[in-house]
Amino acid sequence: MTYSSDPRVELGAFLRSRRERLAPAALGLPVTPRRRTPGLRRAEVAASAGISTSWYAWLEQGRVRTSEQVLRAVARALRLDAAETAHVLAFADDANVPAAPASWVSPHLRSLVDALVPHPAMVIDPHWDLLAWNTSYAGLLTDLARLPPKRRNMLWLVFRWPPCRTLLADWEPEARALLGQFRARAARQPHDQRYAEIIESIRTDPDAARWLTQRETAAFRPAVKRFHHPVAGELRLRPVKLAAVDEPGHHFLAYLPDGPASEAALRRLA
Repeated sequence: MTYSSDPRVELGAFLRSRRERLAPAALGLPVTPRRRTPGLRRAEVAASAGISTSWYAWLEQGRVRTSEQVLRAVARALRLDAAETAHVLAFADDANVPAAPASWVSPHLRSLVDALVPHPAMVIDPHWDLLAWNTSYAGLLTDLARLPPKRRNMLWLVFRWPPCRTLLADWEPEARALLGQFRARAARQPHDQRYAEIIESIRTDPDAARWLTQRETAAFRPAVKRFHHPVAGELRLRPVKLAAVDEPGHHFLAYLPDGPASEAALRRLA
C-alpha cells in the first residue's frame, strides 16, 4: 500500500475499504443472490448519511473535500468506531495542520525522563522516533544508542527488531493496534516523507504488509502491557502518555508497574 500526496485520495480509499466490509444486514437491508458489490453500495451509504450518491461517489474517488458535519454523517452510516471516526474527521476542510515538531528535547524534559528510573520512560515525536530515554527503558528493551538514528522508532522496533516478538507477551494485538495508530497519523500527513520512510522500512514484514492493506486504524488506549523479559521475568506495565505542552509534537511516555511484583522486577532490572 502506498500513500497518495493528495489527502482526498487517502480519505476516499479509507471510506471505500469500510464500505466494502460492512454487511447490508447492519443497515437492515436484505441480502439477495443478485448483490455483486462487496459490502454496501455507494447509494446505500449516501442514503443513510443523508447526502447525494454523486457526492459520496466523489468522496470515494478523491475528487472533493467536505465539512466535518458531512464526514460525521458518513462515519455514522459506515458504523465507524471512535478511532476510525477521528481518523475521518482529520480530513475535514477545517482540520488544523500541526506544525513540524523540533527534533531535540529540552533539558527539563530529559531530566524528567531520567528522574523516573527505575520506571522506563521516553520522549517520542509524531513519527514515534525516540528522542530521549532513560536507563530503565534501555534495560527493558535495548540500548537504543547502539542503533542507527533512523531505527530508533517504536514501529520499526516492534516489526523489525526480532526480540520484540517474544518480549511483548501479546505481540500480535499490540503490533496490530500500534500499526493502526501509526497508519492513521501517516495518512493525515501525506507530504511528510518520514512517515512514508517508516512504512517502507516495515513493509518487508509479512504481518505488517498484510495489515497495511486492510487500512486499519486505532486509538491509543492505556491498557496493561505484558512483557516476558529474559532478566526481570514477567512484567505487567501500565503506559502513561502525556503531551509536552512546551514542546509541541513531543509526547512523554512512561511505563508504571501494575502491582508490587512488577515494581520489584523493575528495581531488579535497574
